[in-house]
Amino acid sequence: MPRTAKARTGKLRVWGGIDLGGTKIEAVVVDARGEVLGQARHPTPGKGGPGEVVREMYGTLEEAAISAGLATPRLSGIGVGAPGSVDANHGTLAHATNVVADWEKPYPLAADLGDLVKGRVVLGNDVQVAVAAEYRLGAGRPYRSVLGVWWGTGVGGGLVLDGTPWRGRGGAGEIGHMVVKPDGALCGCGRRGCLEAYAGRASMERKARKEVHRGRRTQLFDIMRDKGRPRLSSGVWMTALQKKDGLAIALIDRAIEMLGAAIASAINLLDVEAVILGGGLGTRLGPEYAGRIAESMYPHLFIPERAPLIHVAELGDLSGAIGAALLAEPRM
Repeated sequence: MPRTAKARTGKLRVWGGIDLGGTKIEAVVVDARGEVLGQARHPTPGKGGPGEVVREMYGTLEEAAISAGLATPRLSGIGVGAPGSVDANHGTLAHATNVVADWEKPYPLAADLGDLVKGRVVLGNDVQVAVAAEYRLGAGRPYRSVLGVWWGTGVGGGLVLDGTPWRGRGGAGEIGHMVVKPDGALCGCGRRGCLEAYAGRASMERKARKEVHRGRRTQLFDIMRDKGRPRLSSGVWMTALQKKDGLAIALIDRAIEMLGAAIASAINLLDVEAVILGGGLGTRLGPEYAGRIAESMYPHLFIPERAPLIHVAELGDLSGAIGAALLAEPRM
């Protein structure tokens, strides 16, 4: 692979992409066709502030570049897909509490990472860039309008409407903060009744811990320790479901019910052709659970006979990192 990568990079037409998540940092190096030349994954630091996260992002990108036979200074640009409130113009990230619990204030992520990589860094919303990658290279290719729902640590969304990514004033697509139950469960955003409060992996973990404290039995935390994970990762949930753990089944069932209601509401408003399901849980649980979400959505659709298809993200776990890299491409 190193010789192939260098052969394609005579004019440095390669870009780095980083997908910053609540449990993992995924980095890729891609060429002009979106082909992945190198990749790496590190756990998101569980301790420390934004600065520690940026250093880990740099280390992950450096490893991906090495696997492609490159050094980070040879990359034409670096894109970052991040959860929270992204200010692309100023290169700052705020309200990233799914990454660091107290990450509320704007932090100059692009500038800090740019100093380390000695290059240009561009920021975008994590799900929006992932949906853009799926639209261009993956499951969204046959369609003009799609809704992306990224089911992971939180629940994010992204929109492409009539061929154009739709960001509104910067906050469009936040399906995780659609209210599915007024005055319902407390969400990590501080509000109540959001979809994310029921379907986000972090919220489900908090609920699971409360249930254990009340005396309910579950294998979830035993599996977590056996796998050496600090949190209930997507793999932990999948293993617990395979073992038919009662609490895991109950919490996933509740998440699917709320996902169906929220997605149907979005479809009633936007009437897109397809839904792309991504994120750690979305891609790990796969087509079976995409089908269950479609069934849960069906009773809430205003035009059920024209229900959109739900596809699992074709680019899998790499969609966010690939989309971030495409974000760094120069605009013609």
